[in-house]
Amino acid sequence: MLSTLPAAVGGRPSGPAPAWWRDAVIYQVYVRSFLDSTGDGIGDLAGVRAGLPYLRKLGVDGVWLSPFYPSPQHDHGYDVADYRNVDPVYGDLDEFDRLTADARRLGLKLLLDIVPNHCSSEHPWFREALAAAPGSAARARFHFADGRGPDGSEPPNNWRAMFGGPAWSRVTEPDGAPGQWYLHLFTPQQPDLNWRNPEVGDHFENTLRFWLDRGADGFRIDVAAGLFKHPLLPDSDDPAADERARDSVNPLAWNQPEVHDVWRRWRAVCEEYTAHDGRERLLVGEVSVPTAREHAQYVRPDELHQAFFFDLLSAPWDAGAFRSVITEAIRDIAGTGSTVTWVLNNHDQVRTVTRYAGEPGVEGSGLGAARARAAALLMLALPGAAYVYQGEELGLPEVLDLPDDVLTDPIFHRTGSRARVRDGCRVPIPWSGHASPFGFSPGGADGRAARPWLPQPDWFAEHATDRALADTRSFWHLYREGLQLRRSLPQLGDGELRWLDTPEQVLAIVRGDGLVCAVNFGDEPVPAPVPGTPLLASGPCPDGVLPAATAAWWTAEPPTP
Repeated sequence: MLSTLPAAVGGRPSGPAPAWWRDAVIYQVYVRSFLDSTGDGIGDLAGVRAGLPYLRKLGVDGVWLSPFYPSPQHDHGYDVADYRNVDPVYGDLDEFDRLTADARRLGLKLLLDIVPNHCSSEHPWFREALAAAPGSAARARFHFADGRGPDGSEPPNNWRAMFGGPAWSRVTEPDGAPGQWYLHLFTPQQPDLNWRNPEVGDHFENTLRFWLDRGADGFRIDVAAGLFKHPLLPDSDDPAADERARDSVNPLAWNQPEVHDVWRRWRAVCEEYTAHDGRERLLVGEVSVPTAREHAQYVRPDELHQAFFFDLLSAPWDAGAFRSVITEAIRDIAGTGSTVTWVLNNHDQVRTVTRYAGEPGVEGSGLGAARARAAALLMLALPGAAYVYQGEELGLPEVLDLPDDVLTDPIFHRTGSRARVRDGCRVPIPWSGHASPFGFSPGGADGRAARPWLPQPDWFAEHATDRALADTRSFWHLYREGLQLRRSLPQLGDGELRWLDTPEQVLAIVRGDGLVCAVNFGDEPVPAPVPGTPLLASGPCPDGVLPAATAAWWTAEPPTP
């Protein structure tokens, strides 16, 4: 059966041993929701450090930290007031150094989140700009422009912010008069930087060096397809401009050709450090562009090492949709010499257990959980790298019933709508016990722990880490076993992929010299595509049968001990 497979698509490059990042599995830590060491209800760097042995036991290769820099927290750290320090809420530079040392000792790579498209309205540069006159050097670091209309009371163009509302805010000049407008593609508290100004590029190169000198292994780059705007700032002729919201891309403010020069400069900085000590540093971009072909332009050999491929995350639960997405990614992205960077969850999206449930519900459903387990096993079998969002390994559903008065997402406050609000996937994760804070925060002097910054539902007890570790049927053990096999089986990780002929509702891939991963996207069991007992399955999987909403791995060769 395997001998009739079509030719391989993609593959491991020849030459020296591949770089660590090509098939790495990185765990995304949303710092304020991971583990609180101080009892204030907010996670911190010391909490991350305490959780590193847990992540090492899970079997990931590294950790990506959400922004922990000084910030007024209007967008929980993605509004940076100082790119080269630690917000006291999260710790200090000494704690960061201890975290770096512990990660290195445990063999875990450490990636930092860098936010180059915009800064905080409390950044010293922006405060200086507000105090300066129109046309000043301070304002040239941002996008300031005169308004339209006889009194300048209309925004300079019709662009909309991705978090709702206009993309422009008007300032009051130092003399008290209504003045110019400044651009912010997200919120007014996040003014966009003007990357056509050389000062901006120099500032961020120095920032990269600051953190690389302190031991960082690389960076996740926020809004990596942004940075440059059309130099004339013209009106958008997109008919959806007035309805623009998150995940909708303005082509006049996104994916401009000059952005690739930035990534070439950053890649050169990383290569310089690698040449010095032999440790390869990683750049992984948040690249939101319409096609895999455009995505591939960001991972050419002299640009980013990786860019998140979000199409798998957004694909509906359908075998044809998954196959189309995977084929396109490997054809266009792996063809550059990079590897595809797969992701099913992150801090901006509804969790898979809820997303795949097919019906609304606070706790998702058994169907959603089964599909999420199957999707995880498929992702870990694909060639390339993968990123796992905290709580994904616990099977956490989305928290859908947070009261309006606790929501912190600026999307909610900008639009008044709960649609696309991201707080539900950011609720602090449960570690132990039967009631909030579920081990997330330690008890205070009175024996009581602070309430987490977002409330945890009672049903989180069913997903607590201590229960997951004790139950060999849990999501946690599925991820751990999948990660262990991924490292022990030479067929997995980076390398070739081939498709196996299957029924319409089944998707099956072949890796290397005979490892098969098959997923049944249908509602009824089907014959297994290969005989024998699965090496690993996302649910009960009798010999010769592939149940509905189930994935399994088979191999003709026993795994390496």
